Parts: sequence; C-alpha cells; structure tokens
Amino acid sequence: MLEIKTSTVSDGEHNRGVFATRDIKKGELIHEAPVIPYPNEQHEHIEKTLLADYAFEYGINHTAFLLGYGMLFNHSYDPNATYEINFDNHTFDYYAYKDIKAGEEVFINYNGEEDNMDPLWFNKNEEESDKDEE
Repeated sequence: MLEIKTSTVSDGEHNRGVFATRDIKKGELIHEAPVIPYPNEQHEHIEKTLLADYAFEYGINHTAFLLGYGMLFNHSYDPNATYEINFDNHTFDYYAYKDIKAGEEVFINYNGEEDNMDPLWFNKNEEESDKDEE
C-alpha cells in the first residue's frame, strides 16, 4: 500500500517521502508505526542531534521515535492523511484524511491537527533569520 520514493517537496539530504502504491479511500488505516518512547527529561540529549526533527510528542511525560514509515511522512498544511496515537497498541496509526490516488505522496500536518496552520519549528528558524537580516 505504501512505498518510499524520492519526494519533490523535501529538500533535505535524502529527499524521501511516503507514496501510495494503490488507491486509498478516505478513513482507511494506511500504517501502524510502532513507538519507541523515552522520558521528556532525556530529550535535551536528542535536541543536540538531527533526530530532534523526527521526535513526536507521546503523551504528557514522553517523547517518541516512530518505526516503520512513521518518521518519513512529509508535512503539508493541506494533508491527505492524519494520525492518532494508539497508546494501548504503542503505535501511531495513520489514516487517509482524503482519498489518495496510487502514486500520490502521502502528507500529514506536523502540527498534529489537519487544519492547524501554526508555523513549524523549521519555519520559525527561517523566519528568525529573516528578521535578523532586516
């Protein structure tokens, strides 16, 4: 149902994204990403690494890394997928938020809510640089 391919929206070193290999209907479960949680107080060590950009909030007291495709979905403010934290299963469950056609890249909103338009941490850094240059 999903595969990793080169993404045109990512300008990082790897330029990867998650793509549908078949048509996916709105509401369909598309991926269950297992979770590796760690206590929030350990996150200060992760902040010193590239992994900080891939960590997810996991409840009040923990942060988590996701296995499977969980850390490879790219961001969009107009996502075609969404996720829910499944604490009982220790997974992030990804669902089609809209119908997704075979070959389309699957996007989530990194803010956690489909309609949340708040600037993201990597955009905030760019905005701060722009202000410093003015």
